Amino acid sequence: MIKHDVESCAKARLAIRDTLDVVGGKWKLVLISVLRSGKKGFNELAREAGISPRILSKELQELEMNGLVSREVCNTKPVTVQYQLTPYSETLNDVLVAMEQWGDRHRQKIISRE
Repeated sequence: MIKHDVESCAKARLAIRDTLDVVGGKWKLVLISVLRSGKKGFNELAREAGISPRILSKELQELEMNGLVSREVCNTKPVTVQYQLTPYSETLNDVLVAMEQWGDRHRQKIISRE
């Protein structure tokens, strides 16, 4: 673990807060992980993530605003919209892998206590 002085600790807290502002909450990282397998339509994304359409719309807008997801309106009847990860979203790969590994270890720890 890195030892921090007062200044570097404050910078670390700011960076963590910035990260949580972008990907925090219950759904954003779930949506990113679902989209890692490729483009998805709105309803498909809602179904796979298990999220309500209202919340999904809000979360996708925020992910798009932060440059992690792109939205493509398809020229179909009725109009359909496809969502996919941007190249910038790949900067979260290490975070997602670390969270997956920690989650697996934590789940095993909790299960072994039962």
